[in-house]
Amino acid sequence: MSQKRYSIEYKQRILESLMPPQNKSVPQVSEEEGINRNTLYGWVKKARENGVSIPNSSPSHQKKWRKEDKFKMVMETYSMNEAELSAYCREHGLYVSEIKEWAKRLEQSLDEKVDSAELTAERKRASKLEKELKRKEKALAEAAALLVLRKKADAIWGEPEED
Repeated sequence: MSQKRYSIEYKQRILESLMPPQNKSVPQVSEEEGINRNTLYGWVKKARENGVSIPNSSPSHQKKWRKEDKFKMVMETYSMNEAELSAYCREHGLYVSEIKEWAKRLEQSLDEKVDSAELTAERKRASKLEKELKRKEKALAEAAALLVLRKKADAIWGEPEED
């Protein structure tokens, strides 16, 4: 079985057809170009590993972008002014409101993780304090038992004589 070799330029052209503004699906490109779907998915995977943002082509994804791509786009656009952000969004087939919503969600999730970390630290501290309290309660109970025994011993044998 011979394996076809595709030029870098050809692969790039095919990957660009999967991205905005064309947003073709992998099955659609596979049918149009006569390339095995697995080959295309492999190209997409490699491109994503190299930092290229390619939306999901599955029709079940209402929001086509993967979490990793959304994060990357939020980071890329974080310091942009409105004009630059608008140009970026046009280039990637997005709305400015989408990027802003993703940034908001990212900030919220980071706040939740910080809250979660603080909560975990407080739980550990509470557990440590509870252990310390139990230890001290045992020591106090032991001391009280010794005092009771001493009183009973004194009552039975009397007060110790002093020399």
